[in-house]
Amino acid sequence: MPEIDREIAAFDAMREKLEKEHLGKWVVLYEEKLAGVFDTFEAAAESAVSKYGRGPYLIRQVGAPPITLPASVMYYPAHAGNKVRV
Repeated sequence: MPEIDREIAAFDAMREKLEKEHLGKWVVLYEEKLAGVFDTFEAAAESAVSKYGRGPYLIRQVGAPPITLPASVMYYPAHAGNKVRV
């Protein structure tokens, strides 16, 4: 998933500024740019899905520790036609 890796790298590059200005808020990154700042995850997710569909985009809480997703969430089987296997 190289696209999401670029979003994560962009978040890491702006982390210090985000922590100064938006600590505790939820942010959406799309195409390596800050696309929005929100009070709740639900608001961030609703905005991201309505604007960008399936993405890829990154939703993170500013100041929260990094999240490690299970491999099953990030795995795209070749025979599944780009459907996420959960």
